[in-house]
Amino acid sequence: MTQPTPIRRVPDRLRTALDLAARGVPVLPLRAGKVPFANCSACLYTSCGGRPNMKTPGPCACPRPCHAWAAATTDPDTLTGPAWAKAWKQAAAVAYHPGGVGLTVVDLDHADAVAWACRTLPATRTVATTRGEHWIYQGAMPSANAVRDGVDVKSTMVYARWLGPGTGTMSTLPDTVRELVVKEPSPVRPVSVAVPSGGGECRHRTPVYLERGIAMAEQRITAATSGVHATVYRTFLAVLSAHGRCGCLTEAHAARLFAAAQTKGETARHCTDAWSNARTALGM
Repeated sequence: MTQPTPIRRVPDRLRTALDLAARGVPVLPLRAGKVPFANCSACLYTSCGGRPNMKTPGPCACPRPCHAWAAATTDPDTLTGPAWAKAWKQAAAVAYHPGGVGLTVVDLDHADAVAWACRTLPATRTVATTRGEHWIYQGAMPSANAVRDGVDVKSTMVYARWLGPGTGTMSTLPDTVRELVVKEPSPVRPVSVAVPSGGGECRHRTPVYLERGIAMAEQRITAATSGVHATVYRTFLAVLSAHGRCGCLTEAHAARLFAAAQTKGETARHCTDAWSNARTALGM
């Protein structure tokens, strides 16, 4: 007599995940504490999607639920595969990648934050959370935590808990939300750096030569649209090569270059390191 095939019981959270995936929503399991499962040993210090700081989007090529948001997938074979089986048995919740499906979640963590949203943001689909609400908008954007008291913006390169479909009609992502993550430029920190003491022949002839060189260097740094680190280093190297051996280059000139670099997002520490490395390369 043929024995009946055992019926495989699908965990409730995996069933929810499969339903979302079938609708095109990238999902992943969360363990207790609303955190993703730890990276596997093969991927512990890197991301399949890019560098360890996760600034390059996924997708995660690892078969295990690694890399938090980058592991979110709509592939049912991955979700039900043996590599994820243990995770689903231990899962405390289902999460999804909002930006991966073109959504932004405004996470309102307490009643005052909800009240602020009601006064400030256009009505949209809302989902109740343990302490507040998720307001979900159509449209993706960069994510940021603590954009104001009790308010996080979750979209690209983050995950959000799935707490149900919510209520209300979803609205288009408003500029009011986008503006929440626009950061003011960091204040330029004063610097004190070592400048060459001179001793070589001065080629400047007039202060105009040096001033033109510093101004051109500032412009080169400010105009950089990519590879800012490399641009800053190469510019420092060029300035020191042309003006650093006769003693005319002062700390004030260096401070101007540092200020230009910091307006492009460089830290004072990065500037100091680049300056020191350029001096070392030139034997100063």
